[in-house]
Amino acid sequence: MDQTALTRIAEALERMSPAPLAAPDFASATAFVWHVAPERLEPVAEVNRVELELLLGINRSRDTLADNTRRFAEGFKANNALLWGARGMGKSSLVKAVHGSLQQDFPTLKLIELQREDLPSVGRLLNHLRSAPYRFILFCDDLSFSHDDQHYKSLKAVLDGGIEGRPENVVFYATSNRRHLMPRDMIENERSSAINPSEAVEEKVSLSDRFGLWLGFHPCTQDEYLAMIDSYCAAYGVTTEPETLRAEAIEWQATRGARSGRVAWQFFVDLAGRQGVRLSGG
Repeated sequence: MDQTALTRIAEALERMSPAPLAAPDFASATAFVWHVAPERLEPVAEVNRVELELLLGINRSRDTLADNTRRFAEGFKANNALLWGARGMGKSSLVKAVHGSLQQDFPTLKLIELQREDLPSVGRLLNHLRSAPYRFILFCDDLSFSHDDQHYKSLKAVLDGGIEGRPENVVFYATSNRRHLMPRDMIENERSSAINPSEAVEEKVSLSDRFGLWLGFHPCTQDEYLAMIDSYCAAYGVTTEPETLRAEAIEWQATRGARSGRVAWQFFVDLAGRQGVRLSGG
C-alpha cells in the first residue's frame, strides 16, 4: 500500500475518532460555548446580557436564583434549576444576568452554554470540568423533548452524574416553556395508550423532579410591562413625554398580540434608535 493511501486512511480514522480536547484555558473568559465536531469550548468575548436590576416583574425568581448561585459560587452545595413558563419573560436573561452580577466577587464562576442537541456529549464535557479549579454553571436554553427523543437520557449525566456523581463544581440551569420538558398532549397520549400508564412517561417526566428549583415565569401585567420600559429609559438616559411613551408602548404590544419583557425591550430598542441612543446588551 502506497504512502498516499495510508495517509487517507489515517485522516479518515482521525475524523471518526478526533483527538481529545486539549485542556481549556478557563482563565481566558468568563463564559464559553460548548461545540461538537470537533469538540471544543469556545470562549465568549462579551456575553449578551442585561443588568440584573433591569429585570422587573420576576423578583421572586430573580432573588431565588441569585441566592442559589451565590451559595454555589461560595463553594456550597446548590440546586439545579429549571426556569419554565411564558415566552419572553426573561428566563435566559436571568441566568446570564445572575452570572454577570457575581463575576466581580467570584471570578472563578464560569458560564458554559450547550445546545440540547449536544447533550449526548455532555459526559465528556463534565470530565474536563471535574478537575478544573473553577465552578461552572452549565446552561441549556429552551430545553424540551419530543416523543422519540432520547437526548433526555444524556441529561441524567448532568443531573445525577451516574456512578461518579455530578461534579461538585458543576450546577445545571435550564429554561423551558414546558414545566415537565415535554408537551402535555404527549404525556396524555402515552398514558392513554400504554400498557402500564403510570410508567409510560415516568422516566421523562421525572427529569423535571431532578431540578431542585422550579422557577415559574408568567405573563406580565400592563403595569409591569410599562414599568420595564420606564426602567430601561432611566438606565439609558432616554427621555420622552410620559403620555406619549405610554401610548406608543401600548400600541407596540397591541400590534404584536403579546406583552412580555422581550416585547418591552424590543419597544425600547426602537425608541432608543429613534432618539439616537446607542445600546449594549439585551
